[in-house]
Amino acid sequence: MKITDLIFSYPEELVATSPQRPSRVMWVENNQPTEISIETLKSKIQSGDVLVVNNTQVLKRRVFSGDIEILFLKQDTEFDWEVLFPSKKFKIGQTLELPLGVVMTLKEKGRPQKVTLSQAVTEDYFQKVAELPLPPYIQRARNERHTVEADESWYQTAWAKQPGSFAAPTASLHFSKSDMDQLRAHGVQIVEVTLHVGLGTFLPVTAEDLNDHDMHEEYVEISAESWNAVQTARASGKLVWSLGTTTTRSLESAAGGLLKGSASEGFSGFTKLLIQPGYEFKVVQRLLTNFHQPESTLLALVSGFSSLETVKTCYLWAIERKFRLFSYGDLTVWIGK
Repeated sequence: MKITDLIFSYPEELVATSPQRPSRVMWVENNQPTEISIETLKSKIQSGDVLVVNNTQVLKRRVFSGDIEILFLKQDTEFDWEVLFPSKKFKIGQTLELPLGVVMTLKEKGRPQKVTLSQAVTEDYFQKVAELPLPPYIQRARNERHTVEADESWYQTAWAKQPGSFAAPTASLHFSKSDMDQLRAHGVQIVEVTLHVGLGTFLPVTAEDLNDHDMHEEYVEISAESWNAVQTARASGKLVWSLGTTTTRSLESAAGGLLKGSASEGFSGFTKLLIQPGYEFKVVQRLLTNFHQPESTLLALVSGFSSLETVKTCYLWAIERKFRLFSYGDLTVWIGK
């Protein structure tokens, strides 16, 4: 697939800058889009079906030095970190003053960059001075680079509990704990997995052909209990509903033998799975996800689950009807082939 296949245009005013409750839902079945309500969607998930959610928690790791934004990605030693910031105009050895007297020195350029701090920083430091890594397109749409107080709750799922992600699994933002309780009461199994969204979320695809794109690895963990619930549902003719592209990549990575472990032990490890048209899905039968950015691997995944032609047609249909787009936008549901 060429990255140019994933181009589409949209009005900037459709980029959602805050959640809307209840969300609108685009339901796509037999290649045809219709609009349904969240309540109708919940009624379509039947007793015995499995709904898989991602329980990752988004880290506060975006630190500002004046108008320069630094995203802290990975701690290598007590003082050494891998970060992402606009380093083009900086020289090796140049420093930046961070909040609370911390000085950052650039050691190595690249993506990510490597830096040394003048003192060790802990989670407490980030809680005091850092912000959630809100997507740049929301910042642009708001004309404001800093988060607002409400983002602290808006940009975390209701079941976030495993810290480690650099972006929210945003399909889950459409649902509350009471929604899940309601589904459980109707016999739906809610199954949790963990995928920590990584650097790849923030970097554009630079390869012309997606086959040449090097996906950044992301950590996945699936318990034996979760995996067996999914397999039991499939074996008994029930449906596996995947809430988001992150849960989809988790399940398909396990099924594809890309993770360590087994059905009896559970699975864990790092995945670089890139799903695009031509991929044969082994687990997921229903995909719930947000609208995705042009030229993104997430849009490629949806195109692989449905088809590129159907996705483009349905996106145009939704844009004409002013569905709200991207992380804080509306929900889409795709029925497997």
